[in-house]
Formats: sequence, structure tokens, C-alpha cells
Amino acid sequence: MQDDLVATRSKLHGALADPTRLAIVDELSVSDRTPSELSERFGLAGNLLAHHLDVLTQVGLVERFVSAGDRRRRYVRLDRRPLSLLGLASVTAPSTVLFVCTHNSARSQLAAALWRDRVGTRATSAGTNPAEQIHPGAVAAGRRVGLDLSGARPHLLSENDLNVQVVTVCDRAHEELNPDDAWWHWSIPDPVDIGTAAAFDAVIADIETRLSTLTS
Repeated sequence: MQDDLVATRSKLHGALADPTRLAIVDELSVSDRTPSELSERFGLAGNLLAHHLDVLTQVGLVERFVSAGDRRRRYVRLDRRPLSLLGLASVTAPSTVLFVCTHNSARSQLAAALWRDRVGTRATSAGTNPAEQIHPGAVAAGRRVGLDLSGARPHLLSENDLNVQVVTVCDRAHEELNPDDAWWHWSIPDPVDIGTAAAFDAVIADIETRLSTLTS
């Protein structure tokens, strides 16, 4: 087992020895990105970016997946589990964050509540097409991890909300809004589509993992 662990760590170090691949991992540590966004950010031709992503995929660090909004679009997401063997550079948390999804009834509400509780800086949320109320599954999931969402209400996103660090947690909202390059995107599946407690708990686990690389 120890030999297997050493071999795995060696492969990870090898994949991250390239400065471009290390920079890609750093970028994905805060935001999911489309391949075209990564190409533009790092000045890479499509075939060269594909090579770097293939190397990172082979060692289990990234995955490419289809958008839940525009099914023609793909995103690249970091898998943080292998990095527990190496550690990941922390990112300083912004002083104020706005989480955005479509209905502002689950993911963005949970993300804002977790941010305030775990990171300790200001966080709000909004929706492009807000629901009438917070989904009961989100309230229950929050309660299971010590968060009180019972008084939260969906809020319609306005232009005035966007003067902070924006984090979209919904593919559809991200694609509708034509995001600024400085925005972060966390592609999190909508638990309302499934409706089970496990689906809402999975959202919390995903967000908690992403928050683990931030420092206040």
C-alpha cells in the first residue's frame, strides 16, 4: 500500500511540475471554467490546452463535464481529493461575496450561509428567476449542519448586487448572465431536481470542500 501511495504522489508531482498545469489547477481551485476560458486566460491553443487537461485527467485532478444549462457547453472542474496527498495553496477569501443561481431557493442560499459560518466574511445570494420561498429540503439540510435558513427569502438579482465577488453556483444562471472574467463559477447540480435529502447534503459537501481552500 505504501508503494502505491508513493507512486500516486509521484504521478501527481509529475503532472504539476509543469508551470502551466499548476496554474490551471490554481485557477480551478476557485472556479470551474470552460476550456475556452482557460485557453484565453493562459494564452493556450486548443490542442495544447487539451494536452494539459489530458495529463491532469489521467492523474485524477480534473474532470470535464457537460453543462446542466446549455448542453452544448462543457466545464472543467478540479477534483480536490488527490490534492489531499500534496496540499493545495490557499486563496484569501474576498470580504464580500454574492452567490447566484436561478431560483435562489437552495444552492445559492446554502452557499451564502456556509460562507458566513465557515469563512466568516459577508455573503449574500440572489436568483435570476427567484422562487417564492426557500426549498424545504435546503432548510432541512442547513439545519443538519447547524445553519438556520428558516428566515431566508429568495431575492431577485439586480445590477447593483454585482459590485462584489460574484460566484455562480448554477450553470444556467452562469450562462445567462455573460459573466465577468473575475467571477467564479461553481458548477453544482440542482438538488431540487432529485429532491432527496442526500442530494441537498451533497450540495453542502461540495461547497464545504470548495471553502476548505480559502482563508479569511
